[in-house]
Amino acid sequence: MRITATAQAGLAAAFQRFDQSAQRTARFGHDGQDIDLASEAVEQIKDREAVSANIAVLKASD
Repeated sequence: MRITATAQAGLAAAFQRFDQSAQRTARFGHDGQDIDLASEAVEQIKDREAVSANIAVLKASD
């Protein structure tokens, strides 16, 4: 079903964005890059909500 595939793609994208943000946060202060921790926290919250929304779509389509 197309809805399931879309939700799975959304999950994968959210997990990838979250992982990238977590890696940037983990490197904070170690590689000389300026990292805005507040922006990274917001990004991680948005990605967590995207995961929750896509899981809800998968449950509803089941």
